[in-house]
Amino acid sequence: MNIIHATTIGDCNIIQLPKISDPRGNLTFVEGENHIPFEIKRAYWIYDVPGGEKRGGHAYKTLGEFIIALSGSFDVTLDDGNEKKTFSLNRSYFGLYVPSMVWRTIENYSTNGVTLILASEHYTPENYIRDYAAFITAKGL
Repeated sequence: MNIIHATTIGDCNIIQLPKISDPRGNLTFVEGENHIPFEIKRAYWIYDVPGGEKRGGHAYKTLGEFIIALSGSFDVTLDDGNEKKTFSLNRSYFGLYVPSMVWRTIENYSTNGVTLILASEHYTPENYIRDYAAFITAKGL
């Protein structure tokens, strides 16, 4: 298998989004190619996650993501094949940028936790790597 992309944990980062404070309720927004380093091609959200369940458990060959905790909290564990790091997301004006070829798992959802994911590409099943051994091979490790 060819090496697809040599991204590392160092390429992942928390990005603070604009927060417009108002006594009637705060407003936050995100713009593709402005606040995050890609054009947004797809948005989806994860909710009603039963206690103890995990989401993710895969990497993408070419797709980048921006992950936001719209409500509640959860942990995102990232793995580049050499290093693992866990980010706790619990504020709707912070998001986590995850480039392609980084394994991700989302867990420890609080009650009513809602995950918004903005993706750089449209959904294609072929873009997923769902087997960790295949991920390590694709990374050339």
